[in-house]
Amino acid sequence: MVTITECIFKGDSTRWIESVLFERFGLVLLIRKNEIGSITLHLEGRAGAIEFASVLDEFGDGKYDVPYIELDLENELVSSFLPGLIPAPGLRTNNGLFDKIESGYRINYNIIALVYWMLNRVEEIDRDDLDSHGRFPAASSHAVKYGYLSRPVVDEWLFILGQFIELQWPGVVLKKHQFAMKVSHDVDMPGRYAFAPFFKLFRRMAGDLLRRDMKGFLRAPFCKLGTRAKISHLDPANTFDWLMDVSERYGIASAFYFICGRTDPALDGDYEIEHPAMRKLLASIHLRGHEIGLHPSYNTYQNLPSLVGEALRLRKVCAEEEISQSVWGGRMHYLRWSHPQTLLAWEAAGMQYDSTLGYADVPGFRCGTCFEYPAFNPKEYRMLNIRIRPLVAMEVSIMDEHYLGLGATEDAFLKFKELKDTCRAAKGNFTLLWHNSHFSKAAEFDIYKRVIAC
Repeated sequence: MVTITECIFKGDSTRWIESVLFERFGLVLLIRKNEIGSITLHLEGRAGAIEFASVLDEFGDGKYDVPYIELDLENELVSSFLPGLIPAPGLRTNNGLFDKIESGYRINYNIIALVYWMLNRVEEIDRDDLDSHGRFPAASSHAVKYGYLSRPVVDEWLFILGQFIELQWPGVVLKKHQFAMKVSHDVDMPGRYAFAPFFKLFRRMAGDLLRRDMKGFLRAPFCKLGTRAKISHLDPANTFDWLMDVSERYGIASAFYFICGRTDPALDGDYEIEHPAMRKLLASIHLRGHEIGLHPSYNTYQNLPSLVGEALRLRKVCAEEEISQSVWGGRMHYLRWSHPQTLLAWEAAGMQYDSTLGYADVPGFRCGTCFEYPAFNPKEYRMLNIRIRPLVAMEVSIMDEHYLGLGATEDAFLKFKELKDTCRAAKGNFTLLWHNSHFSKAAEFDIYKRVIAC
């Protein structure tokens, strides 16, 4: 068994963690191992060190039976940006938060191991307790088991580490961060009726009748026949202009992620990205200063050639429409993810970031952070040329009856706001996914606007 502490000193691991620390603190911090096997942190050009007690590697291999306690920082030198007891995954006993030693401070918790374990999703590697879509479910995670998914635990502990850095090396200036919103829309269905084959069109019309939605039933054929050079304005899923209007009102550039393949006809989109109406939509999004990205089809998450091919297809259409972007990213369809295989496919496709890593069934901090960070392959101990933008909240997770089931209610809004306020306290990013086709009632439009504005 290779322990997490051993992983930290394999391949590019040390250099990767140092890069994460540099992004967070703006300082050149160096990780070393001392003669008794503890991890030490050094500031380039300054004397002394911060030591992390790790004689016993409580994380083990990071897969199963990772211990957990909570710490009370009320009477400590440092604090978190969130109230209450602070989660400490990987810690078995409370021996006090720190000791003063000759070289500086010894922190009695392995923060460096926590960063490696959480950001690299070590607990998810080669797991077989998956859901019906092949996803690692929140219910199987350490964070849900111990009730800390709603807290960005990595950010909390790095905030604490920053305070020890200031104590250890007086006069240092830590990097300042600003809260931001990252709003994105997975375009599973750019039109409810516009691109549907006739058998699906009739099925959706029948569904409208069952729901007594006579307006939808009557306008369906007009939406289908009226979508030629552009998507019919009558189609209820055509919310793109409204979404961009709301984003622009608050100085936000939204990202729209498009499906460019069909590896499962039952679950992938009905549209072709080359359709004239889709080309016009892409051009409109780009002209208004918003982002275009990839939403790889259902069975690409373990299929590198398919994902690469769909990325090339999107770029080809965009090039033909004279659309150029400095950054390309996206999110997996159904949030399907196999770690790190899916990440390697994104890198091979030449994408700059992925924003899949949130749970479908529960919102929160799957990666323990609301900050974007450089990706790493924990199987080969290799740094990757792509970034991870963790997903914090998806509207379906909060509102759908199969998940939290809060519906279009005040409780749903308060859940979104709670997560956004947590990201604001961390000075990180609130990453929100709201499908363009998930607006069937006035209350949903209202909640969306309030979440963006709050």
